[in-house]
Amino acid sequence: MNPGTFHLGLIHLAAGVAAGMAVIGGGLGIGKLAASALEASGRQPEAQSDIRTTMIIAAALIEGVTLFAEVIAIIMALRP
Repeated sequence: MNPGTFHLGLIHLAAGVAAGMAVIGGGLGIGKLAASALEASGRQPEAQSDIRTTMIIAAALIEGVTLFAEVIAIIMALRP
């Protein structure tokens, strides 16, 4: 086995693990965010509109960070 091929395989493995961890972290973050927003809406129904707006902004920020991490993982996998 060529040592360069082995090294390239490890880079691809690390990129896959990094992308997977980013997706898992983003999913857990959005899940916790949604659960907290639903609980807050249940406690204060009159503030539901404000809670929803804040939740959507926070979810977008979490998704942005997750997407950024995935792009970095793809760049890491594609570099020579």
